[in-house]
Amino acid sequence: MKMKKIIALALSCALTVGLLAGCGGDKKPESGSNEIVIGLLANTTGGAAVYGISVRNGAMLYIDELNAKGGINGKTVKVIEYDDKGEATEAINAYSRLVSDGITAVIGSVLTGPTIAVADETFEGNMPQITASATAAGVTRLDPGNSNEIRSNVFRACFIDPFQGEKMAQYAAEKLKAKTAAVIYETGSDYSEGLMEAFVAKCAQEGITVTNTEAYATGDKAFQAQLTNIAASQPDVIFCPNYYEDDGLIVTQARQVGVTGTFLGGDGWAGVKDYASAADLEGSVYCSGYGSGANPEFEAAYEAKYGEPITGMFEPLGYDAAMLLCAAIAEAEKQGLEAGSDAYKQAIIDAMKATNGLEGLTGTFAFDQYNDPIKSASMMKLEGGAEVFTELF
Repeated sequence: MKMKKIIALALSCALTVGLLAGCGGDKKPESGSNEIVIGLLANTTGGAAVYGISVRNGAMLYIDELNAKGGINGKTVKVIEYDDKGEATEAINAYSRLVSDGITAVIGSVLTGPTIAVADETFEGNMPQITASATAAGVTRLDPGNSNEIRSNVFRACFIDPFQGEKMAQYAAEKLKAKTAAVIYETGSDYSEGLMEAFVAKCAQEGITVTNTEAYATGDKAFQAQLTNIAASQPDVIFCPNYYEDDGLIVTQARQVGVTGTFLGGDGWAGVKDYASAADLEGSVYCSGYGSGANPEFEAAYEAKYGEPITGMFEPLGYDAAMLLCAAIAEAEKQGLEAGSDAYKQAIIDAMKATNGLEGLTGTFAFDQYNDPIKSASMMKLEGGAEVFTELF
């Protein structure tokens, strides 16, 4: 009887182990012959979740569309998602789980801090990484002050802050035929100062004379002194690289003291229509990562899938980040490499770096020596009190 019980117990244990193995147990998913596994990190909870949700939804819309068309090389793109809560430590922990899950590339994160934290980890393992929205130079550069030290595996779909200053100076020269320009910016603001410096430098290259560079302090509400100086020069354009609350006050006060030139701005202008009169803002132009109305087909598809319209540029940037990564994966697939292998990951990186002329929702893509995108910007013009998309420039 004892021997029968022992044999029965052994058989029971063996059956239990077999069932656990068959159900998966604790085994992590791997890149099989019919799927390619990638990771997605986004802050879908927390204080800035609106950005994370937007990027996540945009990326998943592209991947769902791609899979519906047959995937890549007949393989389904499987996405494993984690919420990094907008925190660097959470992002690192989530990335470690993704590595255990057997990913071959990662989209994310969304905010700059978590993205850089993850980039430190992906660089060590040469994991292909693309962020839709983190704009700091340190995302792709190991040392932002040393142009020779970059994270060769990390890319981004969004343009960085100085790009906006350069773009608006180029727009002023080519589209507005401006010969003179003034700048009013917020001192102590990395965003404002970065755009200002890039604008002034590009003006010199474009043959535009900068007549005034006027600064103001954070929290200032009265700008008459600086604007009176600008009015005396009557420049063709006034670059105002600040955020919409300040920009609305500046434009209003500028018109009151006799400034007549065209106001220009960066993406911080989005929403300015509610902070100054339509008459004062008329003709002003700013650049953005995406302008609502630029791609009605995408916007309709997004609303049909998620039940609400896009919030701005984050959804299309998420879509483009997924598109760029999947295009690079498709190139790696052509080489017949095993998904998830070191050679496969390097092939993705090489293909991403070689991107040239790939058309997305937010522009036509190539990458520079820092793995930052070379692409057009969406130009938004104030017309009749509305912020209207006019062109990709």
